[in-house]
Amino acid sequence: MTTRVLLIGGTGLIGRFVDADLVTRPDIIVTSLTRRQSSGADHVIDFERLCAAPDATLRTVAPTGADVAISCLGTTIRAAGSQAAMFRVDHDYVLAFATAAHALRARQFILVSSVGAGGPGFYLRTKGAIERDIRALGFSRVDILRPGMLLGHRAQARPMEAIGQRLATVLAPLMVGRLARYGAIDAETVAKAIVALVGQMDDGCRIYDNADLRRIVSQAACL
Repeated sequence: MTTRVLLIGGTGLIGRFVDADLVTRPDIIVTSLTRRQSSGADHVIDFERLCAAPDATLRTVAPTGADVAISCLGTTIRAAGSQAAMFRVDHDYVLAFATAAHALRARQFILVSSVGAGGPGFYLRTKGAIERDIRALGFSRVDILRPGMLLGHRAQARPMEAIGQRLATVLAPLMVGRLARYGAIDAETVAKAIVALVGQMDDGCRIYDNADLRRIVSQAACL
């Protein structure tokens, strides 16, 4: 049985690992939607148009519908240029994509969020808002990933994140117990967990922190 997957954020730190893994799977057809051309396999779409007409825009690249939709899309206030611009990407673009995927009868949505989502600060409030709005769309299954500090090399430099990565590595031995969810985790590990979750059939909404993601990857490796 073939699983049809729609992916946004496939050129980012986590998404590129997800895309690279899924395209090797004979049982999966993955369609990666990007804002700019990165590879010959990408489908470049206008996300502003997607916000205006979600169903019609997505149907042009997925006329047969979808089974699973994955969002690895995300930015920062620094990269976007303002809070409003960041919210447009992390909330509005993701929600428009999810709305269209639901209209195309996707039963599962996998969302990369952040540890502390819904907490204080604009960034975490934005993550909490998109989690809430995705859950409200009515997917049969929603998987929400809340990783801590992501480790890995980005194509687009983020100096403050690079400093945070080095600090997180130093502090790793201290991040135990309840603090473990705020610790560092390899972006590739998060991606492997996403791939393992694709096509899971149990209904409901599930939230995963660092320990959950590592467990999923470990269990998948034993299969």
